[in-house]
Amino acid sequence: MRIHVVSDVHGRADALRRAGDGADALICLGDLILFVDYSDHGQGIFADLFGQENADHFIALRTAKRFEEARAFSRRMWASLDGEAWPHIERAVRRQYAELFDAMPTPAYLTYGNVDIPAMWSDYLREGHHVLDGETAEIGGLRFGFVGGGLRTEYRTPYELDDDVYAAKVEALGEVDVLCTHIPPAVPDLLYDTVARRFERGSEAVLDLIRRVQPRYALFGHVHQPLAARVRVGRTECVNVGHFRGRGTPYVLTV
Repeated sequence: MRIHVVSDVHGRADALRRAGDGADALICLGDLILFVDYSDHGQGIFADLFGQENADHFIALRTAKRFEEARAFSRRMWASLDGEAWPHIERAVRRQYAELFDAMPTPAYLTYGNVDIPAMWSDYLREGHHVLDGETAEIGGLRFGFVGGGLRTEYRTPYELDDDVYAAKVEALGEVDVLCTHIPPAVPDLLYDTVARRFERGSEAVLDLIRRVQPRYALFGHVHQPLAARVRVGRTECVNVGHFRGRGTPYVLTV
């Protein structure tokens, strides 16, 4: 059985439409929305609403880890719009989700990224789309476990969870052959982004499960330009499936 795996789609509906070509199933590990684009500051919801110059400034503040200044600047930008900020955000996110779920192949097994808004997904799912979070599914005779979202950070993205809440979802999986998460296990080489020059947060709970259960594979995304894309932990091959917005091609898993 041939399975294509994508993560960090961030608005690439064009490539997503082709991502299932030649596969028996698609797995999507989240981050469908493009809010800001660190590679092309003119793309994403923030730039659409406030222009590239303001997006340049916002991204520069966040890249420099000047988070309080970035939040203050963001608040000023949102206050410049008519009415409350949320209706503007919701309209923009819904436009992206409508396009992306229309492009999503079937069958597809999906979990959320830290940038996603889970409450909206049900409005756009089509037949053959299976959303799992802290749950398992049998695919090709193997047990796949899925855990969505990320852990708390200074970036305050929409689907960040407390460590204990996230760990409970991981523990609920039990024995799995393939572990599918948005964020990596807490292995330093898998967490360091060589372009952003920072460590992202990984999960100790995911790493503990890998050590105990030893699934064949642990698949994830989140870190766009990782120092290491693959690391073996015991007999488990831990694989960053790639930054789909940048690559436009899925990772191929044969089981």
